Amino acid sequence: MLTLSLLRHTKSSWKGPTQDDYDRSLASRGEAEAPRMGNAMAKRGIEPELVLCSSARRTRETLALVLPELKAEPKVIYAESLYHAAPASILQTLQGIGAGVSQVLLVGHNPVLHALALDLVGSGPKHMRDRLAAKLPTGGLVVITFPVGLWKDIAVNTGQLTVFLTPREVEKT
Repeated sequence: MLTLSLLRHTKSSWKGPTQDDYDRSLASRGEAEAPRMGNAMAKRGIEPELVLCSSARRTRETLALVLPELKAEPKVIYAESLYHAAPASILQTLQGIGAGVSQVLLVGHNPVLHALALDLVGSGPKHMRDRLAAKLPTGGLVVITFPVGLWKDIAVNTGQLTVFLTPREVEKT
C-alpha cells in the first residue's frame, strides 16, 4: 500500500505591489500553524520517506517548520515545476517515483493540490470527501492511500481518503 500526503502551504502574507507571488513569505499565523500540522502528522503516523516541495518561498517555509515535528528525516526535493503545475503533470511526477518509497508528502499550492486530491480520491468516508470537495484551506492536509505497491500504478479515482485535517481542527485538539 502507498500513502500520499498533500499539504497546502500554511497562511501566507499578502503580496506587496513590488513582490512576486513566488516570493511571498508566511504570515505569523502560518508560522504558528505549520509546526502544529507537523505534530498532527507525527501523531497519526505519517512518516514520509520522500518530500516533494514547490520551490516557492511559502512552501519551503511551511516545510521547514513541519520537518522538525516528524519522527524521521525524509529525503526532500524542491521543484519549481510544482509551482502552478497541472494536476495531470503532478500525477505523472508521482507515477515516476521508484520502488522502495511507500510514503510521500507533497507540499504545494491551490488550486492545483485541491484539484489533484479530488482527482485521486475514489473512496473514503463521505463526510470527509464532502468537506474536501468544498475546500482545501491553507495548511490543509489530505492523506490518500492506494492499494498498489508501485507509484506507476496509482491513477485517478483509485485512492482512499483516510485523513483530512485543517489547522483549525488541529488547534482545537
